[in-house]
Amino acid sequence: MSIGQLRALQNLDLSNCLKLHELHTSIGHLSALQKLNLYNCSSLQKLPTSISQLSALQNLDCRNCSSLQELPISIGELSALENFHLNNYSSLQELPTCIGQLSALQNLDLSNCLSLQELLTSIGQLSALQNLDLSNCSRLQELPTSIRQLSALQKLDLSNCLSLQELPTSIG
Repeated sequence: MSIGQLRALQNLDLSNCLKLHELHTSIGHLSALQKLNLYNCSSLQKLPTSISQLSALQNLDCRNCSSLQELPISIGELSALENFHLNNYSSLQELPTCIGQLSALQNLDLSNCLSLQELLTSIGQLSALQNLDLSNCSRLQELPTSIRQLSALQKLDLSNCLSLQELPTSIG
């Protein structure tokens, strides 16, 4: 049986699958999937582009996926995604611009992304974003002025952002 035959599956928990190197493209056939937990899949190297077909996906947990090299551009097509956890993603230097297409995104956790140096202006397109956690992003140097467009933002955690030199004047 292929994973694509589990069309009613709503929750897939692969946390702590330490030897998982990749997700098969058939994961895109899980049309009812709402939660995908990849927590601590430390050998996972990439997400398939077919992830964009998960139209019901609301929660994506990629915490401690330390071998994840990049996010597919198709991730911007996850129109129902509300919670995206990327903390401890050590090789992330910048978010792809497609992240601004996640119109339902409410919580974005980028804490402990030690290589993250900048946020692109597309972050300002996240109109539903309520919580943005950038704590311990020690190489983050500045925030884009587009952050002022985050009208739903309730919590912004910048603790221990050691390289952050100033806040944009537009934040006020």
